[in-house]
Amino acid sequence: MTSGGVTGAASGAIWGRPEQQDFRSRVRGTLLGAALGDALGAPLDGLTLASIQEAYGADGLTDLAFAYGRRGAITDLTQLTLFTLDGLIRAQVRRDTGAWHPPTDLHRAYRRWRATQSDWGPDERRKEDGWLAHEEWLYARRDPALACLLGLGDETMGTLDAPKNPGEAGVEAAARSGPFGLLVGWEPQLVMQLAVECAAQTHGHPTGYLAAGAYAVIVHGLARGESLDTAVQRALALLAARPGHQQVADALQRALGAVRQGIPSPARVAELAGVGTAEGLLAVAVYCALVGEDVRHGLSLAVNHGGPSAATGALTGGLLGALHGETALPPAWLAELEGRPTMLVLADDFAMEMTQGPALHGPAGSSPGWLTRYPRA
Repeated sequence: MTSGGVTGAASGAIWGRPEQQDFRSRVRGTLLGAALGDALGAPLDGLTLASIQEAYGADGLTDLAFAYGRRGAITDLTQLTLFTLDGLIRAQVRRDTGAWHPPTDLHRAYRRWRATQSDWGPDERRKEDGWLAHEEWLYARRDPALACLLGLGDETMGTLDAPKNPGEAGVEAAARSGPFGLLVGWEPQLVMQLAVECAAQTHGHPTGYLAAGAYAVIVHGLARGESLDTAVQRALALLAARPGHQQVADALQRALGAVRQGIPSPARVAELAGVGTAEGLLAVAVYCALVGEDVRHGLSLAVNHGGPSAATGALTGGLLGALHGETALPPAWLAELEGRPTMLVLADDFAMEMTQGPALHGPAGSSPGWLTRYPRA
């Protein structure tokens, strides 16, 4: 982390049972919602709106369809989001050792994802990889973004001073950054700082990494029980102090303004999406989460355009899941979602670590099972 960084960040929350249950629901909602949006949009990536309407009717795609040989398939966006959660848990566990540098722990987690894109399958001998990297289904290649493969292709970690892919303003870093917002015991500016630093490991253009920071802050506000409008306003306030923020800030303002411009339509979504870089797709997600009548409607609105549909679906789903919790998600879609058992376990592990970490590893003793799942190595 940069000087000061998040070294002082800690969860000062007092966790009663209702608070723990609400938090777990929002963690599950954020992860599963993003995965559902990703899966809904995956069949549409690369299609024009006219092609989508020709294939699925005037309303476009409104239900899960086939991609990668099945319904409910997720893409590399969800794969990376899972490893974001894994890296955050590992950072908390490693903190006991005095080694507290979350960007390094996230870089190691993303490198474990990178290995899934080139290895045939899990190497059971590598105990230090932990349990998530041993999940065979994650070794499927789902058209991973070149920026992610290149940025994570060696041991050198990109930083804000020396980012990887300095011209890359794509959306992939933002789409994996929802879990940073689930650090509800942290101050928003520290959440943004961590998300931005980790985004710079693959997306070095200010638009790419600041969109990731803004998205994390918006999820953070929702996970704390705030309205979406309030969360966006906080993101705008924090962006204002960041060099190169104008494109992301303007896009968020356009999203808020579009809400008052009549009935939502694919044309308005396409206008907000622009050329498909991170700030436009973040704007689409905010807009669709604000105007969606429910989760199904908001996600359908988000994916039916001629841009990166899986990414806009994932961003929108993360917002709606953080806002409403897991029970608002369409059950018929959840039933077909690829990898849902893994996601539920990981979400619950994250919630348990954040609310009851000292009982799992701390001065009073450690759970051997937990340290096998999330090694300190």
